[in-house]
Amino acid sequence: MTAVRSNTVDSVVRSTAGRTPDRTAVRYADRTWSYAELDAAVTTAAAVLTGHGLRTGDRVASYGHNSDAYLIGFLGCARAGLVHVPVNQNLTGDDLTYIIEQSGSALVLADPDLAPRLPGGLSVRPLRDADDSLLAELRTPRSFTPEREPGTEDLVQLLYTSGTTAQPKGAMMTHRALVHEYVSAITALDLSGSDRPLHSLPLYHSAQMHVFLLPYLAVGAENTILDGPDAEQIFDLVEAGRADSLFAPPTVWIGLSNHPDFGARDLGALRKAYYGASIMPVPVLEKLRERLPELGFYNCFGQSEIGPLATVLRPDEHEGRMDSCGRPVLFVDAKVVDEDGKEVADGTAGEIVYRSPQLCEGYWDKPEETEEAFRDGWFRSGDLAVRDAQGYFTVVDRVKDVINSGGVLVASRQVEDALYTHPAVAETAVIGLPDDRWIEAVTAVVVARGEVTEDELIDHAREKLAHFKAPKKVLFVDELPRNASGKILKRELRDRFTSA
Repeated sequence: MTAVRSNTVDSVVRSTAGRTPDRTAVRYADRTWSYAELDAAVTTAAAVLTGHGLRTGDRVASYGHNSDAYLIGFLGCARAGLVHVPVNQNLTGDDLTYIIEQSGSALVLADPDLAPRLPGGLSVRPLRDADDSLLAELRTPRSFTPEREPGTEDLVQLLYTSGTTAQPKGAMMTHRALVHEYVSAITALDLSGSDRPLHSLPLYHSAQMHVFLLPYLAVGAENTILDGPDAEQIFDLVEAGRADSLFAPPTVWIGLSNHPDFGARDLGALRKAYYGASIMPVPVLEKLRERLPELGFYNCFGQSEIGPLATVLRPDEHEGRMDSCGRPVLFVDAKVVDEDGKEVADGTAGEIVYRSPQLCEGYWDKPEETEEAFRDGWFRSGDLAVRDAQGYFTVVDRVKDVINSGGVLVASRQVEDALYTHPAVAETAVIGLPDDRWIEAVTAVVVARGEVTEDELIDHAREKLAHFKAPKKVLFVDELPRNASGKILKRELRDRFTSA
């Protein structure tokens, strides 16, 4: 009876193929897949994967670049009852070995150019660009009958957290959690089968895969997968009428807005702009909205453990609350609590906690971390936020990124927004560094655009902020360290400049 009651991740494609078999599902490079072709490829992939002797619940790591093969590999795992483990394509050495070994992956699907980085002794199958690759096998369709139909409570993916503060943890995602999250994304983000979305962020990251690509497959949209967020390619596809929807983290939107062609290209066909994965500086958002006034901006907020979408600020909700991350999506309950887990009054900063069917089951083989994260029936997010009387949340900071300056807590985001109003600041991250007088000195790490001095930026910040919030020092760098999702790694900055 399990299959009758189940709605699994792979059934998303199967259902759409039943409704619109001939409609284009995915374009990548010179390949195009209809929904019927994509569904058949997923079945073949499931047969190929289980041909390696894998059994229900076995883990399969995927270490590849964006491609149609990457997507089909994930969906093939889902159909076969296997647990997909997406691995950041930029990882090497101990970081790469840690995820492969900690997950207990029995097989690795890898792009050939990345495979030499893998530790020895692994069973490896090429994703593409080889005669024995998964993609090559799809030329000969196969039937597939699983040893047991996957159920809603079965694990389908281990989503490893970004690891901005510690070793990444594998969030155990079930079919139930992700399918609920897809419905939340479709309703909150106005995803439609008539949309033509671009998917340019890494598919191993939960935001691009689970907030956009899979929900868009569920509604029957025509999806284009790109190798990465190349500005010229994005501009070309929008101008050609092949794209009208784009998700990108603030770092990419900053890059697009600073591109020399941004003001000259005809981007009027772009209708929906989604941002998230890290906090969008308000001055950058204002610049984008001024340049593209007809474009609807959606702020998407959450984290891997919740699928990852938790709250959304819709286009008509931005006015007067540009720094807000919106209100909880369909299947998410959220509140703000103090250190003891007691709900605080509206307007008071505290930690956001969640209750939702979208949540992970815990962390793979980490019972202590799981117990710490799930307390009193709620998931502790680690995000410091304020909720207003209308139910809108505004993220103040990560709990671990708040700066204790002279005994007064300073939110780094507020300082960053002030610095972004200076024309010479291309990017900035504000951190606290150890200081004998201040406990932690508010320190701005800045990527400059043009000539500017430390004193100029400190004076500029003091015009916008109370003096105790303004940076005590400014450090200039060529670039800021980021993880795969575009989040700035403040831990790395603190380590680098504390030891300098």
